[in-house]
Amino acid sequence: MKLTILGTASAFPTKERAHSAMLLDIGPESILFDAGESVQRQIQIIGAKPFKISKIFITHWHGDHVLGLGGLLQSFGMLKRKIPVEIYGPKGTFERFQHLRKALELRIGFPIKIIEVPLKTIRVISTEKYEIWAAKAKHDIDCLAFSYIEKPKRRVDIKYLKKFGLTNNPIIGKLAEGKDITWKNKKISASKATYLQKGKKLVYIIDSAYTEELVKFSKDADLLVCESTFTSDLKAEAKEYGHMTAADAAMLAKKAKVKQLVITHFSQRYKTSDDLLREAKKIFANTIAAKDFMQLDI
Repeated sequence: MKLTILGTASAFPTKERAHSAMLLDIGPESILFDAGESVQRQIQIIGAKPFKISKIFITHWHGDHVLGLGGLLQSFGMLKRKIPVEIYGPKGTFERFQHLRKALELRIGFPIKIIEVPLKTIRVISTEKYEIWAAKAKHDIDCLAFSYIEKPKRRVDIKYLKKFGLTNNPIIGKLAEGKDITWKNKKISASKATYLQKGKKLVYIIDSAYTEELVKFSKDADLLVCESTFTSDLKAEAKEYGHMTAADAAMLAKKAKVKQLVITHFSQRYKTSDDLLREAKKIFANTIAAKDFMQLDI
């Protein structure tokens, strides 16, 4: 599973920072979180395959998070895409998308399914391999946070199988599927020969003030990508506009006991992220500052 941060700016992009977008490659498909105005360019630069994008999750409908959506879908249409795309967002997403489609005269020859997500902690998707959850974010318009959670994977206990003299045989694959087997006239139970390995958890919180609900939502995440628009000397501005300081993001990560924090969504007033990173690391040591095109293996 590979995560690429496509944009780290807040409302105003800079020469170094594009608007918010994050691409999660999970092998057979990719999932896009937000679609800032330069999302197509960023995807091209990293050499990703845009046709792998099956689902797009929109946190909210401020321009710096959605202005690239129309262009991306238009390009899909021009390239004769036929594979469906699912778009998830808060209440009003269907109507807003229709306005966008009409305003840009989008010619889309593939199915688009719009799913509006309520502003509460809720499971949005459950597939064979993963779940995606949403939670209410605290911003000045309806806004969502998202989490991607891998389902547990069944692993084979090779040490246990050695007791039966079984170490390298295709039949082991049946155990990995949860099926009992017979080996040299001895029954081997999948429940004893295998174990469930907890899946990875990724949380994406962007454009939100700190809330205890988001702490619970982020609990035990392997990776938390969280907005950090201001340093604490601008705490009043952060509160007024529904954002977090670097200290807020770090405290959220600490309380949620996440493994790693990635701060992002930086105000254009900061030429570098050094001050923001320094503030966050005082509270939560395992913090890194995102950069455009940063890639992380989860």
